[in-house]
Amino acid sequence: MPSRRHFLQQATAGLASLAILHQAAARASARTYTNPVYAGQFPDPFVLRHQGRYYAFGTTGQGRTPDGRIFTLLTSTNLVDWKNAGGALTPPAGAAGADFWAPEVIYHNGTFYMYYSMGGGAIGASVGHRLHVATSKTPEGPYQQVALLDVPDSKFTIDAHPYRDSDGQWYLFYARDFIDTNNGYRPGTGLVVDRLVNMTSLAGESKTVMRARHDWTVFEKNRTMPLYDNQTFKEWHTLEGPFMRKHNGKYYCFYSGANFLTPRYGVDYCVAETIMGPYSDAGAEKGPRVLHAVEGHVRGPGHHSHVLSPDGKTEYLVYHAWDKGMKERQLCIDKLAWTTQGPRCQGPTYTPQPLPS
Repeated sequence: MPSRRHFLQQATAGLASLAILHQAAARASARTYTNPVYAGQFPDPFVLRHQGRYYAFGTTGQGRTPDGRIFTLLTSTNLVDWKNAGGALTPPAGAAGADFWAPEVIYHNGTFYMYYSMGGGAIGASVGHRLHVATSKTPEGPYQQVALLDVPDSKFTIDAHPYRDSDGQWYLFYARDFIDTNNGYRPGTGLVVDRLVNMTSLAGESKTVMRARHDWTVFEKNRTMPLYDNQTFKEWHTLEGPFMRKHNGKYYCFYSGANFLTPRYGVDYCVAETIMGPYSDAGAEKGPRVLHAVEGHVRGPGHHSHVLSPDGKTEYLVYHAWDKGMKERQLCIDKLAWTTQGPRCQGPTYTPQPLPS
């Protein structure tokens, strides 16, 4: 017959096992992530949330994925644990050696539309980009190029961002070059919006959203541009990667500014009462307010997209930042807060953070 001591030993062991289970549950509930959430090369990340799953698309430049396609594709259920799913875009005819940048994907009426720029060639990989559209019936593709979104008065057009307003009308934000100094603006890449007549054609009614006018957005000084008859610009500025958010009735166009190789690169915004503007960037005079570098820890955070957490309640910025050796731009995520001073990223973080809920 078991002794009282034996009974107490069994009870103690049972309690200890229960305590271990509780500790394990507590650790699981307190699970964290640490940036980067994907350590491979993944510039210009865009994340599509579709039917409870996340699809991330990243720039491949002149490279191709192992399956011979363009744009790296990752999938996840929680924004933290990502699996490589190959490439997204089938190389279009005549695209050998061309650069492909900054894919964004939306779902509309049973079709997935991918917007991106393609350029390069004999005069250099960083010039001559134009916007294109590809389609697929599934989010992972493969996508097939179907249309050119031409902007006749621009020789360099990148970073297409489609946005559907609350009335159902689609618009396309993008970045393009300006070489004049009208109204005190500085030469460089700026932001534009146009209405989409359908998902593959622009109305040709573009409005300037924002151009460079602050010192921190300089890309390079004394820059000679082959695309503009080798003209040398005393300062060439860059605003790129537009992303639209409507909040409390106002239109916030987020963007990245400056040279992506420098500590000055980061995310700021301009705001308007109507989607076609006029937009104001008051408060952006000294540097990026939403997301910026942390000396010694994070360099070049930016070219982001916005996405909601799995429970649909918390807004995250998905962005790239350099690894310590500046060999790869890696995938990072951090919360976005809407404060009384305006939108602010709660980052960039480089220490453990709570897992998205």
